Formats: sequence, structure tokens, C-alpha cells
Amino acid sequence: MFDSIFSSVSSTSDTTITIGSLLLALLMAFALGILLSAVYMKTHKDKTPSQSFALTIVMLPAIITIIILLVGSNVARAFSLAGTFSIIRFRSAPGDPKDIAFVLFSMAVGLACGMGYLLYGAIVAILLCAAMLMLEVFKFGKLRSSPKLLKITMPENLDYQGAFEDILNRYTLKHNLTKIKTTDLGSLYELVYVVTTKDDIREKEFIDELRCRNGNLNITLIMNAQSGEY
Repeated sequence: MFDSIFSSVSSTSDTTITIGSLLLALLMAFALGILLSAVYMKTHKDKTPSQSFALTIVMLPAIITIIILLVGSNVARAFSLAGTFSIIRFRSAPGDPKDIAFVLFSMAVGLACGMGYLLYGAIVAILLCAAMLMLEVFKFGKLRSSPKLLKITMPENLDYQGAFEDILNRYTLKHNLTKIKTTDLGSLYELVYVVTTKDDIREKEFIDELRCRNGNLNITLIMNAQSGEY
């Protein structure tokens, strides 16, 4: 009785979605979505994982599963659904490229579940999650130290060229002067450096030496500076 609700109404298609197959595919998609979301939060623990994105990762495999079950082998239905979803626009701030990998990962799992390859989807999800966790554990591709933004205020009577080179050489792996501007009606200079500090330094000692050199004026050290900030 209830199976007829899930039968195709098109006379050109003999595709029938049973309650059992629908529930099994959705349960598998939800379970794998929760697994992907947990791995996402684990691998983004240093960047405060987004709750909305974590929930999206849970729901996306189930949504893709439903779409694939609806389309089946009906080409006309596939084109109509493509036209419907083309009017949807997603607007969000640019995110971590790793987020895009998780979106594609979730879509692939949803496609596998929707096409009936439940075991295949589960194996792929488990293997790729294990790979993501291993890459995170071994810090693959991570720099020894992330760039920091250093802002030094100094009086106008002090020559800024080379004024801090010896200190920067002792405490940083590399440094680059990116901006010079005047402040306080031209009575002060502000130097902006992008620096990569050495692993074993203490920031307080670094800043104290700079303060002794710049006359105890303002010094700002911004951790994990993004490229847009400089």
C-alpha cells in the first residue's frame, strides 16, 4: 500500500523506490554525514569550527541521496531538476579550501548512497576520513611557524632603515618590511613587518628588545595574520 506512494508516476519509467530502500539509504547517508562532520570539527579545532558548516556536512549526503533517488534513470527528470537547482544561489564569505574538499566529499557519499552503493560509500567515507585524520596528525603541509604581523611605532628622528635588523635576525626566520606610514601628524612612523618567528623564542623578550630600540612606543604583534591584513 505505502510502496505505491514512492512509485514513479511517469509511464516512461519503471523506477520504484521502496520504503525500505529509502530509509536504508537515508540512514546510511546520515551516519556517514555525521562521521564527516566529526572529522571536519576534529581537523578544524585550531580555527573554531563553524557550527553551520558542520550541520551542512551532516545534511548534504542525505539531500544528495534524495535527489539521486528522485532522478533515477529518467533523463528528462534529471534535466528538470538541474534547471530547478540552477536558480539557487549560495552566498558566503570565502572560506578554507579544506571546506570545499569536505563539501565534495559529502556530495560523493550522497551520490553513492543514492545510487544504492551503500557499502562502497561507507568504505570510501571511512578511508578518506582516516586519511584526513592522519594528515592532520602529521601536520602535512603546515609551515613551521605561521606568519605574524609586527607593527612598530618609532619617532621621526630615528632612521628606520636597518634600525631593527639585528633584533629581527635573531628572533625571526624571515621578515619583510611591507608598509611605512606616518602617524600623529607626521611626528611618528609606523613600520609594518610580516615576520616568521623562530620556534624557541619568547615573544616578551622579542618585544622588550624592540621597545628598548624604539623609545618604548607602541608595538603590536598579531598572531596568525591573514594575507588580507598586510
